[in-house]
Amino acid sequence: MIHRIMNTWRPERFHYHHRLARVSDHFEGWYIKIVDPGDEQPYAIIPGVFLGQDRHAFIQVLDGRTGTGRYHRFALEQFTASRDTFDVRIGPNRFHAGGFTLDLDRTDAAGEQRVKGEIEMGELTPWPVTFFSPGVMGPYSFIPFMQCNHGILSMDHGLMGFLNVDGRETRYDGGRGYMEKDWGKAFPEGYAWTQSNHFDRCGICVTASVATIPWVTGEFRGFLVGFLIDGELHRFMTYNGGVIEALTVCERQLRLTIRNRTHRHEVDSEKSEGGMLMAPYERQMLERVAETMTSIIRLRFTTLNGEERYSGTGRNACLEIQGNLEKVLDGQPGMDKSD
Repeated sequence: MIHRIMNTWRPERFHYHHRLARVSDHFEGWYIKIVDPGDEQPYAIIPGVFLGQDRHAFIQVLDGRTGTGRYHRFALEQFTASRDTFDVRIGPNRFHAGGFTLDLDRTDAAGEQRVKGEIEMGELTPWPVTFFSPGVMGPYSFIPFMQCNHGILSMDHGLMGFLNVDGRETRYDGGRGYMEKDWGKAFPEGYAWTQSNHFDRCGICVTASVATIPWVTGEFRGFLVGFLIDGELHRFMTYNGGVIEALTVCERQLRLTIRNRTHRHEVDSEKSEGGMLMAPYERQMLERVAETMTSIIRLRFTTLNGEERYSGTGRNACLEIQGNLEKVLDGQPGMDKSD
């Protein structure tokens, strides 16, 4: 019990040791994005565990260049995780705060895939954790019945190492990475998420999500937006006075204008082709998430009186627009949904 409580302030850890021994309806997964310095071969590597009737561990590999996703299943007995730190092993594959090692030679529904490599991650830039705000979810981190919990483990960090996928080797020395995770019962019924840390200079990152959140009184629209620039993290959140002024979702675009007490942030993310990922829905892992890793994001960051602090375009952007967006958008001032 004490360990479970302490994990509230350690979002990077594995949270469900107490549920591994029995059937439940929980999942946990780490999203690890890597981009080489030439922007030629982005990948998202997603290790995780699904604790439902079909209990298993998994490693997903999303090729950002080709837009193809692969899902490799493992027996739950091949999954182990440290109680005191982020250190996860799935078969011969290991994931931890310093990087990861992959040794995959497996067959899924799309055929055989061989992935070998070792990636080292430089100094991480996690979302700040304080006693009253344990990460990106703030006070919602203390709510035990949240459908989906979210953690941002590093908004931007350097990379070293290599990855060889089916004979194609890519060096990541000097590349950039991003890492987050989700855990809970299921993904939100409807949500939009975008992220990039590839702007005109290092150290700039944006991550933005809007989702339908189940609650004791029904549902509400939650949003989490973080903009890292010059070592300062600007936060636009449901719980800190953030206000969405405009939100437009169409087939290939997400536009968001949001403000807090001091700044206004405009995010315009344009979708490219992407691949399908598996995600937890209704106690099953289903192929329902279409994600791109080669989109672009246009940003404009100003003070409330209109003074421009930053304007730029991010590349190698991730973008997901998924599920029942009517509940996110309908009846909200300034909202628009187009097909």
